[in-house]
Amino acid sequence: MRLFVAVCPPVEAVNHLGAQIARLRVGAAAAAGARVRLVDPADLHLTLAFLGDVETVRLVDVESALGLAAEHFRDGRSAAPRLSLGGGGLFGQGRRTVLWVDVRGDVEALHELARLVRERLDEAGLPCDEKPFRPHLTVARAGDRLDLADAEADRVTLGDYAGPEWPATDLLLMRSQLGAGRPRYERLAAWPL
Repeated sequence: MRLFVAVCPPVEAVNHLGAQIARLRVGAAAAAGARVRLVDPADLHLTLAFLGDVETVRLVDVESALGLAAEHFRDGRSAAPRLSLGGGGLFGQGRRTVLWVDVRGDVEALHELARLVRERLDEAGLPCDEKPFRPHLTVARAGDRLDLADAEADRVTLGDYAGPEWPATDLLLMRSQLGAGRPRYERLAAWPL
């Protein structure tokens, strides 16, 4: 199973962001039938850790590690971290150009949560990517199907975007299934924050 750990924004934040994306050049290009790929609103998430392929027999170990991470995170906290989406940028070049939205608010708590998740996975001998955690939400894979000047204009426009504040209430274990077309995501388990 291909697994990752995430926090997902609520529907209100996703809808607010969706209205902004529709006004961007990438949104207009997608609406006009260009082959830019907007991320399905139901799939928007903040990846805290990517495990990659994990044997099914290790699923109980993954769940145990994440349960411990969530429990440790909750200890001493009076409420879930409050986050918002705003600003943004571009990753990659050419075919791999990705448009993303930044995360604001209690980002330190999000970093702490990602650290705890990765530590608990490591202690359990589970795989985890070693990339530094950079909280962001991928919104479009523009690739080379959108002119670089248009992608840059969208990045600048997102600089002024400020979405509504929301509480990060759950730590999620997600399964990613690759295949023809878009990846499909399945929520396997959740722990309260």
